[in-house]
Amino acid sequence: MVEVGTDDKGPRMHTVTKKELIDRISERIGAKNVLVKRIVQSFLDEIILELSRGNRLEFRDFGVFESRERAARIAQNPKTLERVEVPAKRTVRFKLGRRMKQELGIAEGSEGGSEEAEEHEAHGQEAPQDRERQTHSQT
Repeated sequence: MVEVGTDDKGPRMHTVTKKELIDRISERIGAKNVLVKRIVQSFLDEIILELSRGNRLEFRDFGVFESRERAARIAQNPKTLERVEVPAKRTVRFKLGRRMKQELGIAEGSEGGSEEAEEHEAHGQEAPQDRERQTHSQT
């Protein structure tokens, strides 16, 4: 069992490394760490390769990875209010599968927002509509 610490912001999550996962899998299936490491790295390399080709990866009950093109846009520097061109870029979107939703306690059908919001959440960013709500509430 992984312990979760706390700080002044509440519970803190534990970061699980690739090495930790390899050690757990190796122990569970009785295989050498070197073999499991090669398999795990090969799996991750294949995911990267397929996403770089623009393909969609679907893992039943786990989730779906998709590579998407984000359009170029004009943004604004919040400090200087200067307009800045943001070039088009590719991002990866992850959509939760059924079992993942169950394990995380997310109700089926309530994904918590739009696909764009999910994409931003996967990148640790606020969705544009969230920023828009904050801007309107500050005025």
